[in-house]
Parts: sequence; structure tokens; C-alpha cells
Amino acid sequence: IACLLGAEEFGFSTAPLVASGCIMMRACHLNTCPVGIATQDPELRKNFKGTPENVINFMYFVAQELREIMASLGFRTLNEMVGQSQKLDMDHAIEHYKAQGIDLSNILYKPNIDKDLPLYKTQDQNHGLDNVLDFDILRKAHPAIYRKEKMSLDFNISNINRTTGAILSNEISKIHGEAGLPEHTLELNFKGSAGQSFGAFATRGLTLNVTGNTNDYFGKGLSGATLTVKKPEEATFKSHENVIIGNVALYGAINGEAYINGIGGERFCVRNSGAKAVIEGIGDHGCEYMTGGRAVILGKIGRNFAAGMSGGIAYIYNPDNNLDNNNFNMEMIELEHVSNDDASELKELIQNHYYHTDSEVAGHILENWEENLSKFIRVMPIEYKKALQRMEEEKKKEENLELKTA
Repeated sequence: IACLLGAEEFGFSTAPLVASGCIMMRACHLNTCPVGIATQDPELRKNFKGTPENVINFMYFVAQELREIMASLGFRTLNEMVGQSQKLDMDHAIEHYKAQGIDLSNILYKPNIDKDLPLYKTQDQNHGLDNVLDFDILRKAHPAIYRKEKMSLDFNISNINRTTGAILSNEISKIHGEAGLPEHTLELNFKGSAGQSFGAFATRGLTLNVTGNTNDYFGKGLSGATLTVKKPEEATFKSHENVIIGNVALYGAINGEAYINGIGGERFCVRNSGAKAVIEGIGDHGCEYMTGGRAVILGKIGRNFAAGMSGGIAYIYNPDNNLDNNNFNMEMIELEHVSNDDASELKELIQNHYYHTDSEVAGHILENWEENLSKFIRVMPIEYKKALQRMEEEKKKEENLELKTA
């Protein structure tokens, strides 16, 4: 139907997921997926039995059924079928009482109906990729990308430069695979206001620094790189009182680090599953559906923090002791003091933040570390904590068994 209405591309999401084993429990955010798909629990992940062949087989069935429908309509190829809305049976829907007052003429409109012209791909798309900043970076960073030579390059950036770092990371991944480059091989320093999805899918070996600010989706899908954003030296405002990155930062990040010298928007670290991040304040819905990684917030948070958070740990600096359960979604988390085991990790992250951004807040905290440590809240997902405890118990059992065997 979509094709007959003019669609030329199609996305498949839930059906292939079901083909690979999903049983639609609708508990993806609870870390309790019984078939091991949407969970960080190592025991549950053992239950996953899906294979690529399952999805391939499903798509063969889709193609077979589509061929049957196309044959009944008189089409040999999918491209011939695009936009042929006259093949849709509309009478039943038009006569239905719910259709009264609805005008579908714009949806069913067929251009070039009296001309012998194709309806498929009537106009080439031009996304302006020739002007993407990444291609300029690729030309200048050849020694680092191909020979792993350490390099540092400077660029101006503006909000028309979107997904900066994504094409670059793709090139690195094609050459070096998931391992990427050695740590901090290629350092890129940007000055200005970065567009959406700065550092998207940035891979290992990259360090992307912005002096200025960034838009929404900062660090989307971060895959091993280090990202930093800090205010310009000439700026007179206080970083911890001003927004410096947009909404939905580090969406779906799997690895890497981010240090933000200012406040972020809403949904910071949503679906983060492995990245470490330090920021000086955030809006509502922080760490939503987070499944792994670490988030350190050295300032205020909005409401509904940790909704659906099933993994990872968040640390919140609360010197005024003004946070209560109204700031948090308590369905899946516990609020705790920072343990001695976590203190060294937290301190290291704040030290890294100070090193990368010269953060005034981080400097103040580190000056009186022992006193300020007690002012942090640790946000710990309940099931994640149980999983960590089980893993620790298993590790001790294995160590004891090795000692007995020895």
C-alpha cells in the first residue's frame, strides 16, 4: 500500500526482531528480557538464540508474498509499482462511516497521470554531502588514519556542520575495524557552534574538542572516542549556569568519554550503554533508559531522573542537599552514598573533566575532595546492583576453585 501511494524505500523493525527471537514481552526497559535481547544481565543474555539466518529467512517470505501481490496487480518490478494509486481499492474505506469529512485527495494524487513518465525516482536527492566537513578532515588527516601517526588539526565549525566525525569514523572502521586507532591518535579542535549529532558514532582513537557549544544529539552512538565541549576563554559567563549542549546527548552511546563544561538539555545519556560522561547540570529525564556506563552530574538535575534506568551508575553532586524523590523516578533505582570502592572511579572522572575543560566546578570539588565526596548521591539501578553482586559471587567461586585446584 505504501508503495502504491509513492513510497520508494521501506523500513522493517519489529518483525525482524520477532524473527530473531523477540516474544513481545514489552519489558525492554526493565532489564528482564527473557529471551536475552534487551538486557544487560549476563544470565539472561545466555538465552538469546537468534541468528542472522532467522532474519534472512523472514525477508525471503516477505519477498515471496510481495511477488504474489505484484503479480496479481500486473507488476514485474517494485519500481513499476511506485505511485500507482489507481490500483488501490478505495470504495470500502470511502463508504465507511469513519471516513466522513476526510479528504484523501492529496494522498491519492497521482502526478504525470496523463504523461508516459515514470513515477519512481522522479528527482535525484542531493544531500550536499560533497561539502561535509568530514571530507576536509579526511584529506588532512591521512597520516593519522592510515599510518596511525599522532596528529592535531584545527577547524572552524558552525551549525550547518552536522554529524561531524561520523564519516571520518566510518573510514577508520573500514580500515582498522572495531579496534579503531590507538588512543588519542587524531585530535581535532573545533571552534564555533557545532550542528546536530556532533561526534555521532565517533570511534576509538579520536579526540574531538569543541570550544563553543553544540546542538542536539551530541555524541549520539559514541563508539570509543573522547568528546569535550568547553566555553571560550574570552567568555565572561559561568559555565555551570549556562547551557552549552542540546537535548538527547549521548543517545545510545556504547563506549568512549565525554566532558561537558556547562549544562546540557533534556534526556542526557538516554539509552547510554557504555560511555562515561561528566557534565555540570542537565534538564529533565536524565539517564532515561540507561543500561550501562557512568554519568557524573556536577550540578542541578531536572525531574524524572533515571526513568527506566536498568544499568550503569550515575553520580550527582548535591552540595545544598536540595534533591528529593520528586527529582527522581524511583521505580527501578536506589539512592545511596558513594562507597569507598566507587570513590576512586568518581574522582578520576572529575579529574579528567578538569584536565579537559578547566572546569571551575571540578576544580572546587577536587580542592576539598574528602569533604565534597560526602555530598554526592549515587543512583544505582536495583536489578543492575543484583547482577553485579551475582557476578562478584561467581568470580569469587572461580577464584576459590582455582586455589583448591592449585
